Parts: sequence; structure tokens; C-alpha cells
Amino acid sequence: MSLIEIRKAILKQRNTAQAIVLQRFFKTGKGEYGEGDIFYGIKVPEQRIIAKQFKDLPLDDLKILLLSKVHEERLISAFILVDQYEKGDDKKKKSIFDFYLKNRKGINNWDLVDLSSPKIIGAYLIDKEKDLLYKFAHSKDLWEKRIAILSTFTFIRHGWFDDTLNISGILLNDKHDLIHKAVGWMLREIGNRDIQSEEEFLIKHYKTMPRTMLRYAIEKFPEQKRKAYLKGTI
Repeated sequence: MSLIEIRKAILKQRNTAQAIVLQRFFKTGKGEYGEGDIFYGIKVPEQRIIAKQFKDLPLDDLKILLLSKVHEERLISAFILVDQYEKGDDKKKKSIFDFYLKNRKGINNWDLVDLSSPKIIGAYLIDKEKDLLYKFAHSKDLWEKRIAILSTFTFIRHGWFDDTLNISGILLNDKHDLIHKAVGWMLREIGNRDIQSEEEFLIKHYKTMPRTMLRYAIEKFPEQKRKAYLKGTI
């Protein structure tokens, strides 16, 4: 398996009409968060199939894909990295983690972050110091901030909420709606497992947090309680 072969497989699935739709959906216009991103119009299930076929691609080739201007090449590279991380021994996991961090400028859209950072960054840090996530939470870079909060999804799945709540607090005043959505989503995931922990956070912050963040966080609340939060009458 080679870089040339995987790129041929990717191009074979190219769909120009779908690419136009995706470029609008992922905000690739001037001044938008995905400005300049190029799409081939390949659906995610098809990308996963390609990633599975080329699961043993070496890191040198994965680096070229991860730093590509083509969105699907980056996402397929991320899928392969996740697979190699999950199947690797401790040495391999450390190698993938380090590689991901070193080349994280290729993880530069919300789907790339969401589909890879919990399974690599979150998984690696689950039994280690979390300083990196707090550093990213304070970053000026949109994607580093999203990596910070999304990586904690792995902790949530293990029933550990403190880092998610702490990072949510750091990001409360962020201006970008992609951070509002991500934080609200993670708060909702905490609530799915421990409603008291989520509501303790919300009671402190719901009147001042961004509206989108709140809406995401309370999406699954009973209708009466959801309306009370939105009206500020809790």
C-alpha cells in the first residue's frame, strides 16, 4: 500500500456535485472557519472504507495526507491514525499521540477534531496529566480549543467529569459558536450520565453562558425544565 495507491482510491470516489454541497456546509468561503478547504465530495462511510483498506499506511505517508489541502485526505489520514492507535501497543500509542500533536495543523475542521481527538488525545491522556488540554483551552487557535474540550469526551465515557467541567469554565466566554456547540454538547453528555453534575455547573453559569451553549446543554431536558432555563427562571 502506498501514497499513490490511496490517492487513486480517493479520487475514484470523487463526486463534484457533493463537493459543492460540502464546501458550503463546512464554511469554506472567505473569512469563514474553513476558508480555502478543498472537498472531493466523498461521504464519510466511503472514507472509512478507504481508511480500512489502507490501515497500515506508514506515518510518512499519513503526514502528507494529514497536511493536504483536501479535506477527505486529512480525514482519511485521521481515521487511519485512530485505527493504528487503538490496535497499537504502548510504544505505538505514544508514537501516534506525538505524531498527532506535531501535525495537528491538519486537524483543522470540526469533524476532524470530533472524530479523532477523543480517540487519540483523550485516550492517551486518560491516565496522565491533563496540562496539555488546559494549555489548548487557553489557546487563541479555534481547533486547539475544540481539541481541548472534545478530548474530554473519553473521560466522560469513563465517568470522570472534572476536566470537562473545568475546561468548560475556561471556554464559557469564547466568541466562536463552534466552541459554544462543543461545550454544550459535552455538558449534555455529562448530564446523560450524571444530571446532578451537569446542573450544578449550569446553575452557576446558565444566565451568562452563550445561548447556543445552553441550548445544546439542555437539549434533552424535560420541556418544562428546558423552558425554565431558557427564560432564566430556574
